[in-house]
Amino acid sequence: MLSGRRLDLLDPSPMDIEIVDIAHGLARVSRWNGQTKGKFPLSVAQHSVMVERLMSQNAPKLDQRWRLAALLHDAPEYVIGDMITPFKYALGGIYRDIESRLSEAVHIRFGLPARLPESVERAIKRADRMAAWIEATQLAGFTEEEAGKILQRPRGTPASIRLRPVAPEKAAEMFLKRFRLLGGDRG
Repeated sequence: MLSGRRLDLLDPSPMDIEIVDIAHGLARVSRWNGQTKGKFPLSVAQHSVMVERLMSQNAPKLDQRWRLAALLHDAPEYVIGDMITPFKYALGGIYRDIESRLSEAVHIRFGLPARLPESVERAIKRADRMAAWIEATQLAGFTEEEAGKILQRPRGTPASIRLRPVAPEKAAEMFLKRFRLLGGDRG
């Protein structure tokens, strides 16, 4: 990693994980494999900030640490990249196992339980699906009808959000700012 840490992907240690590496990596990983409108691709870092905000709107009484978990929901992608869900399933258990170990190490590193409560996982997943719908219809060229066949618009998805992908440096900055505001630097 650029921080100087060495991360074993098959046996990740929480001590080898640095938030600056996560922010840097996620800011340079593109959602939708870069097939989006605009000067910059939508980064996983920017997506993660949106998911955290959507979850906070959907479940305003959830504890702040669960908001941090939402921000970090795609953190493993800083080293393994972003793959579309059907491809993840085609790869099978080995991919999910590596992703799960990385996620658990990230959680422990920043003061979260290795495995999140089911209710928190559901809240994050709902916000993630909302973000995917917004991204698909605003940036990835899907009509609402096309998106509806694949993504099923989650009830309550806000129509007021307007996405504008930003440069990687700005996306990393946005991600780190949310991380600090959510108390992640105390983990």
